[in-house]
Amino acid sequence: MAKKVEKKETAPEVKAPSRVKVYYETEVVPALQKKFGYKSVMQVPKIDKIVVNTGLGDIKDNQKSMQTVEKELAAITGQKPVYRKATKSVANFKLREGMNVGLKVTLRGQRMYDFYDKLVSIALPRVRDFRGVSDKAFDGRGNYALGLKEQLIFPEISYDQVEKIRGMDVCIVTTAKTDEEARELLRLLGMPFKK
Repeated sequence: MAKKVEKKETAPEVKAPSRVKVYYETEVVPALQKKFGYKSVMQVPKIDKIVVNTGLGDIKDNQKSMQTVEKELAAITGQKPVYRKATKSVANFKLREGMNVGLKVTLRGQRMYDFYDKLVSIALPRVRDFRGVSDKAFDGRGNYALGLKEQLIFPEISYDQVEKIRGMDVCIVTTAKTDEEARELLRLLGMPFKK
């Protein structure tokens, strides 16, 4: 009779909380409570998720190039991207319904804070002639959209291995009710808005 082998249980690896999250809880929450007069900590706005999109326009027929872009986006965000499909056919663009037209990553929790930290402290300062990001790119409901012209500003991307320079959209979704609250939240979290 075969002997049962007992599996040793290993404790799950616990990562230290992101420095952005710690800073948010210790510095940003009290500052926002003081400025906007929130009665409860639960009213204070926070970042809910970050969505990173990139289009595949010119390479939608080239499978190898699509895989390269997928690997780059996965390296930047630390999460596997999802293909976005065309919802309708457009003859002028040689586009059929169901074709892959873009890649999307939705970041939450630890990965979201790590990506935000990397974006604000490493990537944005590497943009050529950087003078800050616009503080007018809010949607009226407290969400912020940011367009990046090239993926080379991220340290994970090697200049030699880049097939083509392509941009991406970063949408920061917050729980703020107004743009003013969201602007103040992002400013306190280090977003370099133009003066």
